Amino acid sequence: MTAYFRDMKGNKISHDGKPAGAPLQCQTDPPRRILVVEDEPDIRRINAEVLMRSGYKVDTAEDGHLGWKAVSVAPESYALLITDHNMPGLTGLALVKKLRDARMTLPVILATGAFPDGDLFIRYPWLQPAATLPKPYTMEELLGTVKRFLHATDGDCGLEATQQSRGMQASGI
Repeated sequence: MTAYFRDMKGNKISHDGKPAGAPLQCQTDPPRRILVVEDEPDIRRINAEVLMRSGYKVDTAEDGHLGWKAVSVAPESYALLITDHNMPGLTGLALVKKLRDARMTLPVILATGAFPDGDLFIRYPWLQPAATLPKPYTMEELLGTVKRFLHATDGDCGLEATQQSRGMQASGI
């Protein structure tokens, strides 16, 4: 699968941002680290690229087991976890359960096309992710959801990055 963004003028650009204009620049002090756990390589790469262009430090993991390993080694180094739910092996929700069982309060954005049964969160509210992001989603929706939980300290930075990303959409997400 080849994924493309569209710039604000509607021009198709590749995942590395070429030939679009200046990259998104949104620096927080210090940059906040996000872990992206996604089994689809193109989605993982696109999400990481967009977040890095917005000034975040990003680590990625290709499945829930590797995501758990990254978080469990240095839980304090992450400000946010973004995870797909439907992954082979350890699902996104199972990853959230492991975090909560370990008493980690790391905010989690659960991105998926098929959400778990809503009653599950009523019975086990501690499993509730900080946010859910239905697939397919735009990069603006991803950035907006991330910013809601990270509260960027740079006053105009969040708005500027969102305006620059307006119109950028990944096909196939």
